[in-house]
Amino acid sequence: MRPLPIVLLIAAMTTSLPAQRARARDLGVVPGIFAPGANNAITDVAGVRVGHVTVTEGADVRTGITAIVPHEGNAYLERVPAAIHVGNGFGKLTGISQVNELGELETPILLTCTLCTWKAADAMAEWMLAKPGMERIRSINPVVGETNDGVLNNIRARPITAAQVRQALEGAAAGPVAEGSVGAGQGTVAFGWKGGIGTSSRVLPKSLGGYTVGVLVQTNFGGVLQVAGAPVGQELGQYSFKDALSRDGGDGSIMMVVATDAPLSDRNLRRVASRAMMGLGRTGSSASNGSGDYVIAFSTAKEVRRAYNATRLQTTELANEDVSGVFEAVVEATEEAIYNSLFQATTVSGNGRTVEAIPLDKVREILKRFGRGK
Repeated sequence: MRPLPIVLLIAAMTTSLPAQRARARDLGVVPGIFAPGANNAITDVAGVRVGHVTVTEGADVRTGITAIVPHEGNAYLERVPAAIHVGNGFGKLTGISQVNELGELETPILLTCTLCTWKAADAMAEWMLAKPGMERIRSINPVVGETNDGVLNNIRARPITAAQVRQALEGAAAGPVAEGSVGAGQGTVAFGWKGGIGTSSRVLPKSLGGYTVGVLVQTNFGGVLQVAGAPVGQELGQYSFKDALSRDGGDGSIMMVVATDAPLSDRNLRRVASRAMMGLGRTGSSASNGSGDYVIAFSTAKEVRRAYNATRLQTTELANEDVSGVFEAVVEATEEAIYNSLFQATTVSGNGRTVEAIPLDKVREILKRFGRGK
């Protein structure tokens, strides 16, 4: 018999993290030109909530669920426009074809481990169908993204339950977001160090509309880590293709979720989603063959929401000429969210292995040497 799991429910509000960990800005790493929101998190987009359930079971299960809820209403009855961009498609993102066909979300977004994807999708569908007003619904499109945490997690056990999915969804909250080795980031590895959940946001100046853009990432990929242009991975001696005879090409995956209150159509959200790949590239990823690099972007603006039973849609959306500021914000927030996922992650042991957190004291030294950070 397996030992009973230790399940940690972490909503958006985080408790104090170990003193040695930090966010990118604590190290003086400030990507881009735009200012972050109050929490420097995806929840700075009004109405967006995040919930984590971290699952630790015995010596071999290190995984979890992260839920991103787009607004306070019923996501099926009041849909938000959305689009998905595929950087490299080695992944199992459920719901992708319908989102890109219809241009809208009808559920929250879940992130989890690869072999838990379908269990999570089934649990979310069951949770939504039980909601008031859903009694006659006969079709639903759960959107669940994943990365493979099989290094630290006994992924073949598929250790996610419907109760844990409900906890993540019902515990989702606004405010600061827990980062690092939590939720769907509990068992992930990035650039050879412990990866995890990271988030960041940008607020455009009033002259560009004053819109907020937030990004949340689940990092589990490789490459040659750069931080604000400093070659951190090379300096620390840990990077893909280090050994010319090695086949380590930086495989892995990253899920990127972009939220904004800018009133955008699904067509322009597809353009927004593609820009997140630029932020990913700045950190040193080359979107390797075995990496599942996906971006889900949605708009929470009331002007573009869609009632599920509407026969006509009347929307007011941002013109093409006014989207460039949002593009820049996405690039900046994605880059910073990835750094936060690494810098906030703690060392995790599981499944017979230990993956160390990136040593921030050494990162500080490298940043100073290359004229970055503080």
